[in-house]
Amino acid sequence: MKNDGRSLAHNTLEEMRILAVQRMAEGEHPDDVAASFGMNRSWAYKIRGQAHGRGVRALRSTKGTGRPRTLTPTQEQRVLRWINGKNPTQYGFDFGLWTRKLVRELVQKKFGVTLSLASIGAMLARLNLTPQKPLQRAYQRDPEAIDRWQHETYPAIARQAREQKADIFFWDESGFRADSVHGKTWAPRGETPVVERPGQRQSMSAASAVNSKGAFWFATYEGGLSGELFVTLLKKLMFNRKRAVHLIIGGLPADKKAIVKDYVANLQGKLVLHFLPGYAPDLNPDELVWSHVKRNGAARRPLKKGEKLGPRIHEQLAQIGRNPKLVRSFFRHPSVRYISD
Repeated sequence: MKNDGRSLAHNTLEEMRILAVQRMAEGEHPDDVAASFGMNRSWAYKIRGQAHGRGVRALRSTKGTGRPRTLTPTQEQRVLRWINGKNPTQYGFDFGLWTRKLVRELVQKKFGVTLSLASIGAMLARLNLTPQKPLQRAYQRDPEAIDRWQHETYPAIARQAREQKADIFFWDESGFRADSVHGKTWAPRGETPVVERPGQRQSMSAASAVNSKGAFWFATYEGGLSGELFVTLLKKLMFNRKRAVHLIIGGLPADKKAIVKDYVANLQGKLVLHFLPGYAPDLNPDELVWSHVKRNGAARRPLKKGEKLGPRIHEQLAQIGRNPKLVRSFFRHPSVRYISD
């Protein structure tokens, strides 16, 4: 069986070539030399021809340079600046997310060269760029208002709460459906898996309030939130509460109804409402409660026959309330690390 030189180390092949040429120079037949090394006879004639007139230098191993890259390192860095944090629409493209095809078109437009999609992918990897699912942000967001909230408004609320020995809670609402399936599962390629779920639609709404020290309150209800229902929920939140509460909310229309303002005013400072900047739900740690519930709750384990959604949601929220460590962990997310009280 003949050896495959591609499986041998470069230094080993170099020693074989030099020794083989020396043996042939001493009169040994090329066929015999090749056979002794387990190589094809043409190998011996080839290396003898390489050494002719050039000596041993021609037999030394050299490092392969490979095919040179089309773009220089400087050009690749320009590509990085063009796409990192930028939107394709800024360059006249109709699609708002970067793909290898769009990057290739941009490179062609800017440099006048056409690269394969594989080359584009390799370049993006060298630039430490990876395909990721982007976070969604409303274009109506006001960065100045968000910065002011994080560095001025909320610190002032925290100081006031400390002076009053009051508690700070973040409030939010969410809806749940029994026929919603979140997450992924494994299946053979090309065969979409099937998850059985209740055919009858069930929905449930819930409100909760979280505190950075681990306190948690919740209530479930059916339908949408109205001003009257919001007052009812606030009464439940404030029931038997000894300390004043600064409640930070998102500012839905129901939150600003006259009936809500009248109820808060009647409490004479026992409850103070504060509104987050518009279109900035990521500033609210209570959003992470719903993310946790929907990743690990009913959406991950479909309801059984005859089972109702309401009790399932109620029990899962109750489990969160029994786990202060989990509640405190919601405040360690990068988007809400500004919170301290």
